[in-house]
Amino acid sequence: MFSQRVLRSSAPLIATAVIGGGLYAASLQNGPQNQSAPPPSATSRIVQDPSKSPKEPKQIFTSGFTFQDLKLESSEIVNHNTKRLRFGLPDKDAVSGLHASSALLTKATPAGAWLPVLRPYTPISDPDEPGHVDLLVKRYPDGKMSNHLHSLLPGQTLSFKTGPLLTYEWTPNKHSHIALITGGAGITPMYQLTHAILKNPEDRTKITLVFGVNGDADVLFEPEFQDLERRFPGRFKAVYTVSNPTAESPFAKGYVTKELLKAHIPGPEERNVKVLFCGPPAMEKAVAGSKGLLGSQGGVGGILKEMGYSSDQVFKL
Repeated sequence: MFSQRVLRSSAPLIATAVIGGGLYAASLQNGPQNQSAPPPSATSRIVQDPSKSPKEPKQIFTSGFTFQDLKLESSEIVNHNTKRLRFGLPDKDAVSGLHASSALLTKATPAGAWLPVLRPYTPISDPDEPGHVDLLVKRYPDGKMSNHLHSLLPGQTLSFKTGPLLTYEWTPNKHSHIALITGGAGITPMYQLTHAILKNPEDRTKITLVFGVNGDADVLFEPEFQDLERRFPGRFKAVYTVSNPTAESPFAKGYVTKELLKAHIPGPEERNVKVLFCGPPAMEKAVAGSKGLLGSQGGVGGILKEMGYSSDQVFKL
C-alpha cells in the first residue's frame, strides 16, 4: 500500500535559500540596522527562528493500487490462537497515516498455493506512531492467510496495498453515542475506532463496547479497555460476555442477547445513536442481520431489528 514520493535532491537547498532570504528581509524591516555588522549566516537565521514548524512525517498508506513489501520486525504470542505482528515501515520516521475505521489489504502466496491470497486486516497501532504498523491476527484452522502470517519469522516480508480500505467514514461528534458490538477478530476495528475517538480532544462521542467471545483467553485488549474506562469515565464503557468461561472467570457467562443489549446500549429512540457491528457471520446474522450481495449492508435484521433500530442507525463493518 505504498506510493513512493520522489524528492529531488535540490529541494532542500532551494528551501534553505528561500527561507533564509525571507528571514533576513524581515529582520531589516523590524529591527535597527547596523551597517557595519555582517548579517548572520543563513544557517543561524533558520535555527534561531522560533516560528519554523517541524517537518510533517511521511504518510505511507494514502492511495494507490500497488503493493509494497514490509519486513516483519517482531511476532508476539497473545493467546492460544492470536499473534501481534509488527511490520517495519520503509522509513523509520514515517507513519502509517491511516484514518479511523480503515484496513489494509495484504497479499501473500502461502506454501502449496498456486495463486496469491488477499485479506484485509485492521492495524491496531497508533497511526501517528512512527516506524511501524501492528496487526493482531487470529489464526483459523482453515485460514490460508492467518496460518501464513502465524508462520512468518522476523526478517520475512508481507505485501501491503498502498491504498487503505475505508470501512466506515467516521466524523467526530456526528453521533452523541455509538454502540460497538463485536465478537472474535472483529474487535480490531472497534479498538482502532475507540482509540481514535478518545485520542481526539475535540471529539466528545460516548462509546459503549459489547464484546462476546468463546473463552476467557479470547477477551483481547482488556487491560487497554480498563485503562480507557479509568481515563474517560462516563465516556467509555466495555461490557464482556463469555460463552464458555472458566469456573474462576470474572466475566459474565452467555452470548450477546437482546437482554444484554437492552441493559447496556442506548435505545433506538435516541435518534443520534449509531450501532456498529463486526463479528463472525453467524453472530452477524443473529445480532444485526446478514450483509447483502457484494458486501452491501443488506438492511438491519436479527436482535437489533427486534429492538426497533432502523437501517440508518446500524452499520456492519
